[in-house]
Parts: sequence; structure tokens; C-alpha cells
Amino acid sequence: MPRKRHKPEEIVTKLRQVDVLVSQGHAVADAVRSIGVRRLRTIAGAGSLGV
Repeated sequence: MPRKRHKPEEIVTKLRQVDVLVSQGHAVADAVRSIGVRRLRTIAGAGSLGV
């Protein structure tokens, strides 16, 4: 099954949701999981992979 491409507006909305949850004291990993994101690629990790 192909990956879903998110629109920029959807990405901003999800990032804002995570920001609110983190500011409420939730762990970043828990906040990210709660919005339905399964895997994150960090900037440092992407750089080391040449992405």
C-alpha cells in the first residue's frame, strides 16, 4: 500500500497538537503517538543517512 502524502496544512496542525500536548507535560513520544504518527525521522538521523 502506498504511503499517504500529507498536505502542509495537515502537517502544521499535527505539529501544533504535539506542541500543545508537550506543553501540558506529556512526553514527546507519547504526544507524537497520540496524533497517529508511527515513526519520526530526526534531522540528525536524516543527515547521517544522506537524506
